[in-house]
Parts: sequence; structure tokens; C-alpha cells
Amino acid sequence: MLDNLSDRFEGIVKRIQGLHKLTEENISESMREVRMALLEADVNVGVVKKFIADVKQQAVGVETMRGVNPGHQVVKIVHDELVKTLGGQTEKINFAERGPTVILMTGLQGSGKTTTTAKLARNLSSQGYRPMLVSVDIYRPAALEQLKVLGQQLDVPVFDSTVDMDPIDICRQALDALKQTGCNVLVVDTAGRLHIDDNMMDELARIRQTVNPTEILFVADSMTGQDAVTAAREFNERIGMTGVVLTKLDGDTRGGAALSIKQVTGAPIKFMGVGEKINQLEVFHPERIAGRILGMGDVLSLVEKAQENIDQKKAESQARKMFSASFDLNDFLEQMRMIKKMGPLDQLVKMIPGMGSALKGVEMDPYELTRTEAIICSMTPKERSTPGIINSSRKRRIAEGSGTETMEVNRLLKNFLKSKKMMKKMGKMKKGKESSLLDQLGMG
Repeated sequence: MLDNLSDRFEGIVKRIQGLHKLTEENISESMREVRMALLEADVNVGVVKKFIADVKQQAVGVETMRGVNPGHQVVKIVHDELVKTLGGQTEKINFAERGPTVILMTGLQGSGKTTTTAKLARNLSSQGYRPMLVSVDIYRPAALEQLKVLGQQLDVPVFDSTVDMDPIDICRQALDALKQTGCNVLVVDTAGRLHIDDNMMDELARIRQTVNPTEILFVADSMTGQDAVTAAREFNERIGMTGVVLTKLDGDTRGGAALSIKQVTGAPIKFMGVGEKINQLEVFHPERIAGRILGMGDVLSLVEKAQENIDQKKAESQARKMFSASFDLNDFLEQMRMIKKMGPLDQLVKMIPGMGSALKGVEMDPYELTRTEAIICSMTPKERSTPGIINSSRKRRIAEGSGTETMEVNRLLKNFLKSKKMMKKMGKMKKGKESSLLDQLGMG
């Protein structure tokens, strides 16, 4: 996510932090680098000019605090301006005070609108709301079917619209059905076009008038950069919108759309799509994204991912096993699956402060965990619980069954045994410290 921009900014930040005295000359030189980084990231030119002017004005006039590195103060100014440019504060869904909440999902064709509609339903369900989905995209039969399939996966009701129905009638009937099903949020997936045209706008205006939406979310493909920003601006001028969902942000290495769209349209980014899976929609936090861009990590998002995907009781049980002799390959497999649920390993590592730059240039194989899982799954229950019995013939069988090489099986077993020994040693040290403390308190 935003890798190119982050790489550029990490280098700039290091140079700025090395400034022991702030002068107009070295600030201007630093701002030239920032300007180039933003322009290369395809950030709107007007947004870049304002960003540089605001940072420079504050940096030149900053009073150096005693005991604080002047360069660090400039980095703080850059960070705060990035947060402001990205939207300032986290914006969430506005729910209707009375009656059902209606969310209108809009956007151009190919932006990931239908998948995002389902992802949003999952997000709402996790908060305790009862969403219902409906598609008015009668021009694309596959979209109607896709939403029904996604709804079944999520166990979320989907209004049964068909291509021979009128979009306005679909909306009216869906609102009636909403009351009957006991749902309290209607998410409407509207038709996309290859470009914004008058017919599309007229239909959306009539739908908006019919459903009186609480939220109008524009789904924009972040990979298209300024094209996404231009489409969002035009849409906002003609229809209006309350927020933006940026999709494919996991593949966007530049970040031009993310840094431009709020300033150009005035509408905040509310969510971001960070993968194709149905659970890969996240609330957009400007401060956290600014931290990622500057290489400061994003520990809060990492903790939230862990809380959402990891069973705390199981994690505690496994932690106790890790510090004892009872930890085996079954436990290792379960632990690995928990980590896989949180997302790609390379993305998780970048959320840890300093790890992104520390591992720069290190190739992280995205399929390493999958291969490891295949190797363990090719073992018998007895082999997993007592890996010491795995001899040469067993290794050959395991390698063949998992589609790997014998040396990969050897490497896994070697690393597991090494880790187990280290954890057991740490467990003894931990117990020793606890006993020592109890003796000191007269409780041993």
C-alpha cells in the first residue's frame, strides 16, 4: 500500500531529521524533495502547491523547542499536514435517527462497487446492524447475480431484483421488503458506467429522490489516480456525495487519489478496500495512513486486525503451550492460520514501526505460509504431535504429498525445533523470575 510514496518519504524524513538548525535554505531544499515525491505519486498539482506552502510557512516560523531536534519538529509539521490533506479525522457512516438507514453505492464500472457493497454489509453486520442488499444494475445481469451470491456467503438478505424491472420500482419494493424482513439498513448497489454520462446522472437523481439516502458513497478505484479524483469531483458536483470508498489501495503504490480526493471534492474517504476478500474493507484513518506514508507504522490497525481475527482464549492457551514442552506442530499450524486470517504477511510487517525500512530489499515470499501449511497437513496426526519420529522415508512422503521438496520439510522441522527450544528456555526464565518474586514477598 502506497509503497513508492512511503519509500520516498522515509528517505526525506531521515534527511530532515538530520537537520540541527533550520534555515530558509535547507527547508526549501527539503520541500523540493517533498514536492517531487508528491508529484511522482500523481497527487493533484493544486493539492501539492497548498501542501508545500502550508508546511513551509509553519516550518520557517517554527520556534525551536529546547531539547528537541529541529528536524523532528519539521517532520511533525509534515505529518500533521498529511493528516489534514487525507481528511483530518476518521469519518464513519451516518445512521438515520428515525426509520431505516439507506446507503447509495455509486461509481464507475470496474471500480469494485458490487464487491464493496457486500463488504460494507459485512462491516455493518459486525457492528450489530441488520443490512439488506439490493442491486438496481439491470444493465448488467452478472451484477445482480454476483450480489445474490455474496449475500448468501454473508447470510445477508438480498432483494430479488431482475433485469426486466425498473430501477425506481426496485427501490420502492426493496424499501417495503426491508420493513418486512426486520432489517434496518438498505445498501443499494447502483449501475456503473464506463464514464459519467447524462443518462446515468438522471437515473441516480431519480433513485436518490425515491430512497432519500442517509449516505451516498462514491466507490473509486485508487489505481486510476487522478482519473478517479476527476470522476469523483464531477459526480459530486452533479449528484452530491457524503463520502468516498477507495478500492484496490493494497495495490496502489503511488497514493495520488488518497492524497487528492478530499481536498478536491470536499468529501471524506470513509473506507478503503485492501484486498479482494470479503473481510478486506477497513475504516479509513487519516492519521494512521499518514504514519504509514512516513514509515512510522500503524500499530493500532495491527492490534485491531489481531482482535478481529484471533481467538483470545486460544491465543492465551497456545502462549502457555509455547513456554512448555507440549507445543507441537498442531499448535504451530493453528497459530499460523490465525496469522493468515489477518492478511498478507508483507502488509502486516509494514504496520510495525521501523520494520518496513529494516526489511527493505528483503523478498518476502507470499506463499511461504501456504507451503508450510501444506507440509504440516501432509503429516499424520502422530507425526504432528511427535515430529521426532519423522525419518527420511517419512520426509519423502510428506514432500510428495505437499508438492514440495525434502529440503523444505527439513527446513521446517529444523526451524520448529529451534523455536521450541528457545521458547522452552524463555519459559524456564519466566518461571524463575516469578519464583524469585514470590520468595522476595515471602510467598514462595
